[in-house]
Amino acid sequence: MVIERAVPQDAGEILTLQRAAYISEAQLYGDPYIPPLVESLEQMRKAVEGALVLKALDGGRIVGAVRGQLSGTTCLVGRLVVAPDRQGQGVGSALLRALHERMPEATAFDLFTGHLSEGNLRLYRRLGYRETSRERMDDHLTMVHLRRTPDPSPPQG
Repeated sequence: MVIERAVPQDAGEILTLQRAAYISEAQLYGDPYIPPLVESLEQMRKAVEGALVLKALDGGRIVGAVRGQLSGTTCLVGRLVVAPDRQGQGVGSALLRALHERMPEATAFDLFTGHLSEGNLRLYRRLGYRETSRERMDDHLTMVHLRRTPDPSPPQG
């Protein structure tokens, strides 16, 4: 597997992957209109052009993607997606680690997921993210906000 920066020509394939990956989330929360499922191709192209979007390639196939956008010194992490047949094989972890490495100027990485998304929460906690707050969106959904701050460098000398 190779991780590299996505280009605008990847937008259609990443959007298709995103829809496949988020169907289980839509079912979990009983909402077929969650933002990742209704995002347009034009919105995806703009994201690829305006943010750091990484893609995981296996052969010629995109099997995962993640977005990172700096806001001040914080990287806002979004839309971590992994092909359903590749979930649980380390693709998501590899993408997040690559994003951390490619944004050395970020002093923190922020993301959110739904409270019922236990697999996502386990992954994020394993990679050093800690819960910062919860935000109730409606009767069926509470967003869990998490932050990862880089480990301080060991003292020199």
